[in-house]
Amino acid sequence: MKTVISKLLTLFGIMAILTGCSEKTVVFEKFEVKRGTNIAHWLSQSDRRGIEREQFFTETDIKRIKNTGFDHIRLPIDEEQMWDEKGNRHQAAFKLMVNCINWCAENNLKVIIDLHILRSHHFNAKEKPLWTDLAEQEKFFDLWRDLSKSLKNFPNNLVAYELMNEAVADNHESWNSLLTKAFTAIRELEKERTIVIGSNRWQAVETFDALRVPANDKNILLSFHFYKPFLLSHYAAEWTSLKDYKGPVHYPGEILTEQEFETLPKDIKVEVEKWAGVKFSKDILLEMWQKPIKKAKELGLPLYCGEFGIISNAPQKETLIWYEDMIKLFEETGIGYANWNYKSDNFGLIHPDGTENKNLISIVLGSN
Repeated sequence: MKTVISKLLTLFGIMAILTGCSEKTVVFEKFEVKRGTNIAHWLSQSDRRGIEREQFFTETDIKRIKNTGFDHIRLPIDEEQMWDEKGNRHQAAFKLMVNCINWCAENNLKVIIDLHILRSHHFNAKEKPLWTDLAEQEKFFDLWRDLSKSLKNFPNNLVAYELMNEAVADNHESWNSLLTKAFTAIRELEKERTIVIGSNRWQAVETFDALRVPANDKNILLSFHFYKPFLLSHYAAEWTSLKDYKGPVHYPGEILTEQEFETLPKDIKVEVEKWAGVKFSKDILLEMWQKPIKKAKELGLPLYCGEFGIISNAPQKETLIWYEDMIKLFEETGIGYANWNYKSDNFGLIHPDGTENKNLISIVLGSN
């Protein structure tokens, strides 16, 4: 008996050595992410091109992200950066994307490729032809077919695909129908790739119960975005209706007290009246998350927060307390996350001059 066991152990040892030496052998683990950051304003929402784009985000940044303690990045890409209007690749942009994935592989970081903005769909645009133009819908599917052609050889445990960032359709069924078709288009090419999907209307927690998730597929990551309370997260943001409010905001507690509201000019009152007297706290934030938590639990799928953050000019005391509460909630609920974002003028772990926001980074990394 000992001889048989000995021979078996020897055989297993040889197999292990051969497996370790074989370049063709790939052990696919499940795509799992815990803490990450968005690489915004590089291949998405940016006019940078050529050498300026190349230098904005490099392998040095990937190493910095890894050494800081993150395990993944979410990489937004825009149609207009990656393809021309006929669907032909912009090779320079594809090269940057693939290089980035290779850098991540070398540094043990996972990647979510997020198709962020289409020519036919911007989450804040009034007109979104994607929902009414069948040709644009087919083009959307073709973009994913082309992405799959480029990325399919990367391991399933390294790269995931996010169908579309913050779908905003007039009705939930329009998004459910479109995502099902896009999901099917990818599954015809890649059976086990993790696909990230969120609910209609900015991947908001409020609409998560209306999300129809493809059945009998465990390689799905459910994703929500969270910027509540908006009066704090987008404090005086120039691209919002809150741009002229520069008064007090509080967290936790009443974001804007009734007394403070009454002192405001009439035109400002119109913009912020819905916030007056409204309370926010860690427990209230958790209560707001219940729809996505319930959906994920019912389906036995992992849950992820792909975007959250506060603009850099918001009051710092309240900002850091909010981040602390968010990270504690992620850890307590087992939800993976990626902050918005790595570096930018408005949101970022890294300031425009390249210095680190050390207090924020320390909080976002969490306790374990």
